[in-house]
Amino acid sequence: MCGITGFISKDKNKKQIIKKMADRIIHRGPDDEGYFTDSYIALGHRRLSIIDINSGKQPIFNEDKSKVIIFNGEIYNYEKLKEDLLKKGHKFRTNTDTEVILHGYEEYQDDLYSKLRGMFAFVIYDLKTKELIGARDYFGIKPFYYYLTDDAFLFGSEIKSFLEHPQFHKEVNTKALKMYLIFQYSIHNETFFKNVYKLKPGTFFKYQNGKFKTQEYFKINYPKEPKDFNYYKEELQKVLKESVKYHQITSDVEVGAYLSGGVDSSYVVSVAKPDKTFSVGFDIEGFDETKMAQELSHILKIKNYRKHISSEEFFNILPTIMYHTDEPHANISTVPLYFLSELASQEVKVVLSGEGSDEMFGGYNEYYEPVILKIYTKIPLFIRQWVAKVIKPLPHFPGQNTLIKYGKPLYERYIGHGSSLSEEEANKLLNPNLRTDESLKDIIKPLIDEVKDCDDVTQKMYIDMHFWLPEDILLKADKMAMANSLELRVPLLDIDVFNYSKKIPSKFWIKDKKTKYLFRAIAHQELPEEWANRRKLGFPVPFSKWIREPKYYNYVKEKFNKPFVKDFFNVTYLNQLLDEHYHTKISHMHEIYNVLMFIIWYEVFFESNGEVC
Repeated sequence: MCGITGFISKDKNKKQIIKKMADRIIHRGPDDEGYFTDSYIALGHRRLSIIDINSGKQPIFNEDKSKVIIFNGEIYNYEKLKEDLLKKGHKFRTNTDTEVILHGYEEYQDDLYSKLRGMFAFVIYDLKTKELIGARDYFGIKPFYYYLTDDAFLFGSEIKSFLEHPQFHKEVNTKALKMYLIFQYSIHNETFFKNVYKLKPGTFFKYQNGKFKTQEYFKINYPKEPKDFNYYKEELQKVLKESVKYHQITSDVEVGAYLSGGVDSSYVVSVAKPDKTFSVGFDIEGFDETKMAQELSHILKIKNYRKHISSEEFFNILPTIMYHTDEPHANISTVPLYFLSELASQEVKVVLSGEGSDEMFGGYNEYYEPVILKIYTKIPLFIRQWVAKVIKPLPHFPGQNTLIKYGKPLYERYIGHGSSLSEEEANKLLNPNLRTDESLKDIIKPLIDEVKDCDDVTQKMYIDMHFWLPEDILLKADKMAMANSLELRVPLLDIDVFNYSKKIPSKFWIKDKKTKYLFRAIAHQELPEEWANRRKLGFPVPFSKWIREPKYYNYVKEKFNKPFVKDFFNVTYLNQLLDEHYHTKISHMHEIYNVLMFIIWYEVFFESNGEVC
């Protein structure tokens, strides 16, 4: 696990620039550093030593030094690929997965990417043709950003490395703000920094002679196969156990695991049985899963390290959190995840985690719909729209909101698991000059159309696989772990697991009012019933409670009234929401937290130039 950065430009002092850029992401690789420069390009690498600790330094060259690679990630099937490459005459100097990717590209060209089992973001530079190619893994486990203008092409694991390049022009992309308020994370391909983009998951790029092109090599699909429940239960169990094994043994250092009270991390721990597990929570009733984690660790005879996070620790760390996320990010669970990573990094270099299970196995509560609603959605949409229009102005009655909601097509009533505000609410929060007509329909409907023949559950999973998973869940998992120089692995989100799970009919994911039904049945064979059937909680955080205390109310009030805030938001309305939350039982937590995180992000990157005080 590492950090990569580089650029193509006419700068003469490339060595000094690339060193500064790599130092910006030293947290991703404190063990070692390596560089390559010529008259055209500069490549930088920060290394966290996991595989072939003694001889795996990057950049790595092929035999005749005509190609060079920098790589971030882990390839779990690299030994099998290496066997094939050796038979084809390739010669290796190291035992790393990095060198396997390089020789693999020489042999297979663009067919390589779909042969890789793992998480990855890498670039390969051809010294003869001056061509640069790069790729990102199937689901977006590892990040990859690039800055593209007429004068420069910058790329790397984190945007903050670009701050050190003299041709990087830092400017807020205000077009991203409205959808951020709705989704709580950045959803557009262009980031909150103008001209900085995310390479999409399952995509590779080529850059040569100033021309930049991208192409998909992987696309999510759901070719369902009608087999019985027990068949899928038995086969998926085999695939899952194999994936956990691969993610655990592909390492030359100790591997631990995160452990909450939920079924995902509990299943991973029960199969992997690492020596050490790690859990965090808040010492407040209803906000602490560490006791359940400790109980399971005791049952499995595994050592459990726990930490309770105080309110002061929570608020003090927010600037550091925004620094590491690179863009505004308002999933509140990012904060406890940072402390969890910090705790684990004191004992191990690698941890297993349970991300990806909900999106692949139908785990979110929003995926379940009662039978009566399923029947109602069979009524033609225009009739449901008419019903919603008629009842909307009537005095409130039980079921009214549901009928209004289901008077909309799926792409309007479900925009993703993490959504928090409506278009109208988002516009109301914004400075009038930044309000737009940008529509959720324009964003969600094209995705829905790609799976229009699938059932509603599959369509919802498809949306979350494209937005919530890569832009929220995986982003915060990578950034918070790497902020603490820790490698995080997600065995449930494995390409082999996905290629099997996508065939399973959704009736086995949602059944008897239970989400993730098939996965829970598998987990039940490894876990006590209490853990296998526990509802998803996430990382509950008492932020709403805290900002009703004078100390933190005043903290937020001060942030909301900073001079620059009026350039982005309706400050009068912000203060109104904050006061209403403070003085009444009405909660405006999502609005307050979303805006607060943007403000802190702006302070870090634009008032402090990427420095955390």
